[in-house]
Amino acid sequence: MKVDESRFIEFYKMSGSGNDFIIIDNRDLSLQIIDLPVFVRRICQRKISVGADGLFLIEPSEVADFKWRFFNSDGSVAEMCGNGSRCAARFAYLNSIAGQKMSIETEAGIVTAEVFDDNVKVRLTDPSSLEIAREIMLDGSPYRLDFIDTGVPHTVSFVDDLDTFDVVGMGRQIRRHDAFQPKGTNANFARVRDRQTMKVRTYERGVEDETLACGTGVVASILAAAGRGLVDSPVDVTVQSGEILRVYFTRRDDRFEEIYLEGKVKIVYQGLLFEEAYK
Repeated sequence: MKVDESRFIEFYKMSGSGNDFIIIDNRDLSLQIIDLPVFVRRICQRKISVGADGLFLIEPSEVADFKWRFFNSDGSVAEMCGNGSRCAARFAYLNSIAGQKMSIETEAGIVTAEVFDDNVKVRLTDPSSLEIAREIMLDGSPYRLDFIDTGVPHTVSFVDDLDTFDVVGMGRQIRRHDAFQPKGTNANFARVRDRQTMKVRTYERGVEDETLACGTGVVASILAAAGRGLVDSPVDVTVQSGEILRVYFTRRDDRFEEIYLEGKVKIVYQGLLFEEAYK
């Protein structure tokens, strides 16, 4: 079928260690969508549209090489996305929007990234102070977890049997708990293997389910483990997709700085979005 490409929206589908995203180049600000949250919800639906954990709009910036606007699959806006930042960086490099080293304007501040073929390393904004063993009530009983904001809010719970743990059930309770309102929180469940390796599973706010990877959640889990004296930088983390993310950090007194997230980024496909996909 021959199509008039001017009538359709060009996009990339990319995956960062299992987090998949739709990326649209909107540097000319020509995307004419009246209700972006509805648009995002519809094209992020799996099986009936493109399907993704979220969507990025790449736009011009006066303070960095480019700016991204990120929407979770439920149409909500997120201030930061670690794996998404890595995907956006590779997209920008491949499309000559930025060089191998670049700066990106985000809702959480400016982040920097470096692209090495299909491996991308991004420096995230500095996190908030870590709260260790914060107590909340779940089902009438006290439950202790760690809390830190790595661009978006995250809780971390350390569990012994991560493979069989009810991530969705427990994650859903924590995500909407009164203690973390009005924003809510992402919920991570982690197991430390040794001082350089961990495994992490994440229930993501905005996706409202467990995802195969969460960059800011991996960072939050590592910093929580470091705050407990369990790991040393760098740490390799196995995520639910089976891939590995590496995190570097520097600790100065009670603060964590110079946070880097590194891992593989895949180009899944490039396509044209028909109106039927979001109407």
